[in-house]
Amino acid sequence: MSARQDLESVEVLLCDADGNLFPSEEPAFVASAEVTNQLLAELGIGRRYTATELRLATTGKNFRTTAVDLASAHGVEIEPAQLERWVAEEKRRVTAYLREALEPDDDVIAPVHALAARYGLAAVSSSAASRLDACFAATGIAELFPVERRFSAEDSLPVPKSKPDPAIYAFAGSALGISGRQGLAIEDAVPGVLSAVAAGFPVVGNIMFVPDSERAARAEALLEAGAAEIVTGWWDLDNLLALQSEFA
Repeated sequence: MSARQDLESVEVLLCDADGNLFPSEEPAFVASAEVTNQLLAELGIGRRYTATELRLATTGKNFRTTAVDLASAHGVEIEPAQLERWVAEEKRRVTAYLREALEPDDDVIAPVHALAARYGLAAVSSSAASRLDACFAATGIAELFPVERRFSAEDSLPVPKSKPDPAIYAFAGSALGISGRQGLAIEDAVPGVLSAVAAGFPVVGNIMFVPDSERAARAEALLEAGAAEIVTGWWDLDNLLALQSEFA
């Protein structure tokens, strides 16, 4: 299978952060939904979203893109200054919430340490750099992903973007000096898979932190988007890559 061939040349694991390295999606949307609904009220839009509705509709996208998409769907345009004000407010509130909600997880720390002994690691995310910093610190894996190897579609690019745009993966690949099969993206959401594939990187889908009731559908969606394999966690990925090394 081509996926197996892809794994033979991997030098760097390009890891999505939210919902992949830490279970930040659900708590983040609790805080983000409050901000989103306040923005919609300011725009004169009557629709309100629960945290779950927002997560299911926008996982993998950042707030900037979500805000513009929701406003557009209701026929409203956000002024640039207004958008920047709400992006900053959402970043502040979500970061503070995640700093308190997240904690270290041995089922991430141990296998990612094992993977770091064999591969380079980098984080490639749609989220803001300050949010990533807070999450990495809270979950005890900051040392594995130093600041210079954290790539934020909100803050690292000349112009902020969001997955599924491939810009952040292309930027990370260029900064790390890798392309194609030298990098392996690990993603939990469809926009992330689409972003990595469009940038030329093979992808493994990770459903570790996907709610049980959503796992089957998410796995199918990740494969349809272009993921070559699905794993159920970081130990599963470690085993997959170790097995491949034995037969390479």
